[in-house]
Amino acid sequence: MSENRQNLEVRCAELGEKLAKIDGVSEKVLNEALAVLEEQGVYAAFLYLKARYNDVAGKFLGVCQEFLGEVFSLEQGDPLEVAKALARDLDNLLFARELLRTAFVYARYHVKVKEA
Repeated sequence: MSENRQNLEVRCAELGEKLAKIDGVSEKVLNEALAVLEEQGVYAAFLYLKARYNDVAGKFLGVCQEFLGEVFSLEQGDPLEVAKALARDLDNLLFARELLRTAFVYARYHVKVKEA
């Protein structure tokens, strides 16, 4: 295995930890974001966070965007534009959704540990 290959499970766990450390991110925020992500997809989850939790959306989406940009070699910009770029390839879009789902679940666990 080359040095450039990374274990994405570990990267998702790291992303989840970063998300859980953002001020204002709670289990409720993560549960709602996860539900929208699973039902409607990446773009909808990002849009929902901007609409419902604008106070944490900037940092939260920035961290997600950075992660997705690195994994899929996407240019950084508006998180909604990153989601649109992912939608150009169905395999990438579905894979991104699965990666974010995993990261959001890890974030939820990190929040539970932080609150305990």
